[in-house]
Amino acid sequence: MFIQSAPPGQPNRAITMSDHAALSGQIARAFGNDRFEAPTPIDLVVYAIANHDAGWTAFDRDPATDPQTGLPYTVFATPAPLILPTSKGSPDYNQRHHPYSGLLSSMHTWGIYNGRYGFTTAGRLNRISPDDKPAVDAMLAVELARQDALKTELGKSSETAAWIEEGLLFQNYKLLQFCDLIAIYFNTQHAAARVEQAFTHVPLSSTADTTITITPRGDGVYALTPFPLASDGAAFAYAYRNITPHQHERDRGWAKILRNTPTEWETLRLVPG
Repeated sequence: MFIQSAPPGQPNRAITMSDHAALSGQIARAFGNDRFEAPTPIDLVVYAIANHDAGWTAFDRDPATDPQTGLPYTVFATPAPLILPTSKGSPDYNQRHHPYSGLLSSMHTWGIYNGRYGFTTAGRLNRISPDDKPAVDAMLAVELARQDALKTELGKSSETAAWIEEGLLFQNYKLLQFCDLIAIYFNTQHAAARVEQAFTHVPLSSTADTTITITPRGDGVYALTPFPLASDGAAFAYAYRNITPHQHERDRGWAKILRNTPTEWETLRLVPG
């Protein structure tokens, strides 16, 4: 779950990982134009991006409370023992749909703990406590074995073997990271707190990538430079629920609150810079 920052005196937005990933999937589906190649195979790549955090679904229905905030743990602060089942659950979910979706999801899980394969400086592995590291290492070893097995399976067909060629595979992995990170940009900070930010290693093709800068323009409009989408001014949206610190103490837990709180939406428009 993401717990978005809030202006003083205002409630925080709780955004489930499924709603976060749905925003990622919207952007993935719209990605591609004369300069930026659309993903191939598009449906399987978009499916993986739209479901890259599917392992969080059960946890997000009844999340644990961060004692420092009195709110559910935001994803970056969730203790490792609580995250581990979600880290495996997401590739499990995607693999049931198709081996290629499972492969991309497994790469995402491994990359989150390892600087996203070196494409960012952000990773979780360096923040894992010594007590938790053996369990994390074991989970990551299982994911590497999963990736080898899925590549072997995909390599048996001439059509799917082309999808695991390193250039195309990492083109699709980089697209997953871009769509994840731009959704994180919107999900972590409330509108007034959003500032210009750069996203590196956004794929142009299987052999080249670039840096995209997002700049707030006001009134829900954000400029992307260079512009990677098929449609200028396309609208995107994510769902959230408003919650307040310690609300669970008087309302008998977060599960009931999240079930009964109305879903609201923030709509965003992305335009060329």
